[in-house]
Amino acid sequence: MSDNEPIRLGFVVAEFNRDLTYQMELLGAEHAKFLGAEVIDTILVPGVYDMPLAIKKLCKRDDIDAVITIGIVIEGATKHDEIVVQHAARKITDLSLEFDKPVTLGIAGPGMTRMEAHQRVDYAKRAVEAAVKLVRRLK
Repeated sequence: MSDNEPIRLGFVVAEFNRDLTYQMELLGAEHAKFLGAEVIDTILVPGVYDMPLAIKKLCKRDDIDAVITIGIVIEGATKHDEIVVQHAARKITDLSLEFDKPVTLGIAGPGMTRMEAHQRVDYAKRAVEAAVKLVRRLK
C-alpha cells in the first residue's frame, strides 16, 4: 500500500438496536471519507456477540486494511450485556493480533441505558479514526 492509496475499511455492524447502529454506520462512513479512507465492504450480523466470524472473514481479505466494529449493547435486567461485550472485545483483540490487522472497537456499552446509547453513536467515528491512524502508523 502506497501513501497515495486510500485506506480500505471493512465494517461489521450489529443489527440489534439497528436504529442506533444505522446512525453509527452512516457517521463512520462519512468520517472515513473525511479522513481519505473508503469502506470497501459492510457485513451485518445479528448482534455484537456474533461479530467474530464476520471480522475474521474481512481480516482474511487482502483488499481490507482494517476492520471497524459497530454496535450498541444496552443494559438489561441481568448482567448479559457485560458478558456479551467482554467476550466480543476479547475475540476482537485476538483476531486483530492473529491477522496482524487493526480491528477497532466501535461498540458502545455495556451498562448504559437507551438514552445514554443515543449520546454515544459517535463511537463509530472514534473507531474509524483509530483504524486509519493505526494503518498509517503501522505500515
